[in-house]
Amino acid sequence: MKLFGFRVAAASLLMVAASVAQANLVFAINEGVTYRVPSEEIRAKYALITADLSKLLKQPVSIEPVGGYPTLRKGLAEKAYDIAMVHPAHLSIEAIKKSGYKLVVVTKGFQEYSANFLVKANSPLKSLADLKGTKLGAPDEDSITSWMVRATLRDALGAANQVTYLYTRYQDAVPFFVEHNFTPAGASAAGAVIRAWQAGGGKVLAKSRPVPIKHIIASPNLTQDQVDKLRDYLLALDTTEEGKKKLEPTKYSGYARYDEAAMLSIGTWLGL
Repeated sequence: MKLFGFRVAAASLLMVAASVAQANLVFAINEGVTYRVPSEEIRAKYALITADLSKLLKQPVSIEPVGGYPTLRKGLAEKAYDIAMVHPAHLSIEAIKKSGYKLVVVTKGFQEYSANFLVKANSPLKSLADLKGTKLGAPDEDSITSWMVRATLRDALGAANQVTYLYTRYQDAVPFFVEHNFTPAGASAAGAVIRAWQAGGGKVLAKSRPVPIKHIIASPNLTQDQVDKLRDYLLALDTTEEGKKKLEPTKYSGYARYDEAAMLSIGTWLGL
């Protein structure tokens, strides 16, 4: 009877161990707070890559779209995400500094993300110094764009609070502030918004320091071997026709290495 009980207990432990081994790795995807991307669209975009990662890491990988920054910040602090595609550099850097995440790669085409200060064609403003004491339209207060804007104005004016900020949820709403004279200038880093502004005759007064965005980071829950395999896989995607086809739904051209220490220094500039 004792032998039977021992066997049952041993079998139960093996089942638990197998269950833990097969526990899903959570791949959080954040496409930014100032862009509109439905969750199902995000899951579809990364389906092919996720299928590969499940085989590569020998554990099922499930996609978890995360839109809100408070939710993303909390999940990263709790190490709830094993892998995360993080649009805002400040949240990625925060997770590396405080929660032990590792920078895996950055996204090609988004290594030179800059906030552009938009003004009307006939604006009397000549430099960022002229913004002192005025109002500025900007996207969500916790967006990476607004973090870059405040750091830039801190450098230019001595303190970020020398300007009054009017925040709006989405990047494409910023030009409205300037067009309708709510603010003499607005800030956006969205390429489509900037191009449309310039095509309509508007000017770019200045640009911020470029910051890489859309980082893929790995939780300390992953082994170094898993992190290395993840990095190698992502870096190789744009080197084959098969890999390029898997990238197509994401609309990204590929991924690149980036020095983690250099990324942390950007965090210092941002004021983290």
